[in-house]
Amino acid sequence: MSSQDIPEENLPAEQGGTHVPKPADDKHPFADPGLPPHEHRIQDIDERAAKRSERTVALLFTVSMLATIGFIASFVAIPQDKSIYVFPIGHISAMNFALGLTLGVALFTIGAGAVHWARTLMSDEEVADERHPIEADPETRAKVHADFKQGAKESVIGRRKLIRNTMLGALTLVPLSGVVLLRDLGPLPGTKLRHTLWSKGKLLVNMNTNEPMRPSDIGVGSLTFAKPEGLEEHDHDFQNEIAKAALMIIRLEPDSIKDKRELEWSHEGIVAYSKICTHVGCPISLYEQQTHHALCPCHQSTFDLADGARVIFGPAGHPLPQLRIGVNDEGYLEALSDFDEPVGPAFWERG
Repeated sequence: MSSQDIPEENLPAEQGGTHVPKPADDKHPFADPGLPPHEHRIQDIDERAAKRSERTVALLFTVSMLATIGFIASFVAIPQDKSIYVFPIGHISAMNFALGLTLGVALFTIGAGAVHWARTLMSDEEVADERHPIEADPETRAKVHADFKQGAKESVIGRRKLIRNTMLGALTLVPLSGVVLLRDLGPLPGTKLRHTLWSKGKLLVNMNTNEPMRPSDIGVGSLTFAKPEGLEEHDHDFQNEIAKAALMIIRLEPDSIKDKRELEWSHEGIVAYSKICTHVGCPISLYEQQTHHALCPCHQSTFDLADGARVIFGPAGHPLPQLRIGVNDEGYLEALSDFDEPVGPAFWERG
């Protein structure tokens, strides 16, 4: 349907003046052909057609929102190791396929909706404008403001609320795809830095003999290393767990223990401290029997094991965490709880 088939009274009012042809002259050697007559679209003269276009644009934006939600759901629900067969590509990662498909649909439908909106509902009348100086004089600024208002009016964004609301919804949701991808920077630590394998009733096992320890196995002034019951070297997570749960077992004369809590958490002078240095996490292995000092070989942080393992030298920031221990009914040393604070180097919060 063209504008020639529509009565004059049904045609929209012209938005600007007609750019008429200009002949060539000495100043302008090429003739200005002018602009062809403007042809009105069906949406300009039929509100039902305009409504159909509005619904089409809204549908595209809605599909974009659904695709973004599908992207997030795929990232959360599909296992990383699941694969599917896609002809003719072959076997590919199901998660990658779903993420690429949903994100592509989300972005494509936003673009398609914007293009369809511009081609069917926004004003398409061509207007010729003369070149003007670059500087923004008051008249230019006033014209820019007027053009902006006119463009906003021609975009019908105020009148076509369905398009406006679905577009805002699509543009609001699609950035969530990028936010979700931040999850792939690494697993969230959760509370695993605050806990170890130690718990109430867990036996202390000698690292050298792999046997549970009795108080009689530990002589005064000796240093022994222990691990939690059930942790074996062939376990796939052994290194991660022992890095948090490794213990130093030292037997002191009860009268030489200066810290009240250390004495309460010990058994007959046997104290258990984390082996992991609180500076950068090196394993502590040097012990001076006469002074009860433990020395980290990496940066020489020194801890007084008779006084709550407080730092007396070096860069370590806080004492070694102590594990509360006791003896079970069978006479074996056991933990009475987990450490009451994170072991190893201080991290962003120690609460």
